[in-house]
Amino acid sequence: MAELAGTTVKTVRHYHRIGVLDLPDRAPNGYKQYHVAHLVRLLRIKRLTDIGLSLAQIREMGGDDGGSEDTFCMLDAKLADTVEQLQRIRGELAVQREHGAPLDSPARFGGVADGLSEKDWAMLTVFSGTLPDHAIDDLCRLMAEPTDRGVDEEFDRLSEDADDGAVAAIASRLAESIQRSHARFPWMADPCSGGTRRQELAEAAIGSAVVERFNAAQLKALALAHAQVRAGN
Repeated sequence: MAELAGTTVKTVRHYHRIGVLDLPDRAPNGYKQYHVAHLVRLLRIKRLTDIGLSLAQIREMGGDDGGSEDTFCMLDAKLADTVEQLQRIRGELAVQREHGAPLDSPARFGGVADGLSEKDWAMLTVFSGTLPDHAIDDLCRLMAEPTDRGVDEEFDRLSEDADDGAVAAIASRLAESIQRSHARFPWMADPCSGGTRRQELAEAAIGSAVVERFNAAQLKALALAHAQVRAGN
């Protein structure tokens, strides 16, 4: 019977255990006596699972094999959600492919992926998993906008052994950029505020990601820049 239905004996036994397929009577020799009704039921179960019903839903339906209007509406809504999800994923993959973003990178950063390093992606992945949606949207907006490439390039070139004067100079220029960002997006001044356990963990994770992304001189420049921003406020 399992072979006729295109399934396995293990699956048939599982259906018996969970109560979606009745156990047949046994013959005097102990063998199960399957009849056409069992095969029909098994084929119907296979059809219902193929179109999206769970075994729990099939069990709840009992002898009703899904002819009700509610069942049709439920399945149609489920399929519509699936189609929407697949279309969204295809759109995200197209953007990531266009900009050369890694397949496992956060989809919402796909449009700003050009030129990002593996360390950049690691940091953005942490951001996407810890910050709220509105914060991610703001970060994407900032990354997509034209920037002061002079400041960015100077900061990127800041070597591990840069002297204090070079660090202080880039810090002053970074402070101006940071202050403008805070004015537009106030949450950036304290991205993990609130004091909850999850927010404390998020702050620790973001801090670790930033530390791993930049060298000691760059971290010192960032710290000085943020200190200048706080002093100016």
